[in-house]
Amino acid sequence: MSEKRVKDLTTKDFNKIENHDDLLHILEEKNIDISDIQSTIQYEKEKEKLQIELVKLQQWVKKTNKRVAIIFEGRDAAGKGGNIRRFTEHLNPRSMRLVALNKPTNVEKGQWYFTRYIKHLPNPGEIVFFDRSWYNRAVVEPVMSFCSQDQYDQFMAQLPEFEHMLYEDGVIIIKFWLSITKEEQLMRFDSREDNLLKRWKFSPVDKKGQEYWEDYTKYKEQMFSKTHTSFSPWIIVKTNDKKRARLECMRYVLSQFDYDAKENSDFSLMPDPNVIMRYFRSLHKYD
Repeated sequence: MSEKRVKDLTTKDFNKIENHDDLLHILEEKNIDISDIQSTIQYEKEKEKLQIELVKLQQWVKKTNKRVAIIFEGRDAAGKGGNIRRFTEHLNPRSMRLVALNKPTNVEKGQWYFTRYIKHLPNPGEIVFFDRSWYNRAVVEPVMSFCSQDQYDQFMAQLPEFEHMLYEDGVIIIKFWLSITKEEQLMRFDSREDNLLKRWKFSPVDKKGQEYWEDYTKYKEQMFSKTHTSFSPWIIVKTNDKKRARLECMRYVLSQFDYDAKENSDFSLMPDPNVIMRYFRSLHKYD
């Protein structure tokens, strides 16, 4: 809200405001243009409703001893961390975990590649969110020469069977690829460098994102073609609009489960197919 608009509001006005609707009502009474904040208020309302449903889902997962792994992958600055924060904001930390691993130790480098991830898989009654996952070796590592060609080939050969074993053992895996345009990624990189609170997110690897854009694209497409399966499909999310993407990711997860009192929700839990969809090879994508 601009300084001029703030001056139009009195202390008495602010004392009357208890929620978003009260604020909108006062702004309309004073003939203040609210077009630039309506979308934000609508987003907050939708987010709150979806987060309530996520709490219900978590309670059901715990009661039924389900094991749920939700993977967020995508290019740097695509919004993985922001999505996860909105998912987990009101969940019970006792039955939810975030996994965001650093580079492997020397010991881990000598182990079977999947070992460091297996110990982080969900326990019965738990939801685990992966901010990047074993798919590092499918895209980032070969692009940045962090693995050999033999290591990459072996990983890609083993990966579908690894996920099939998890599926047969009852682990529910949801795989999101957050799709961003090259132009939007550059703008977000610039924003990170200009913001002291976000500068920590910007790493030397990030700086290669634009330079190696086509290499990332090549490995990403190979990953999709070999690891998009009926039991573990890739879900593509257009994320240039970060807020819209967050809401649709929540809707998608909720749509996959028949949790208690789901039928009592008074709004749509089906994701927008213009924003979120299963991968298939002829699909036109952002990246």
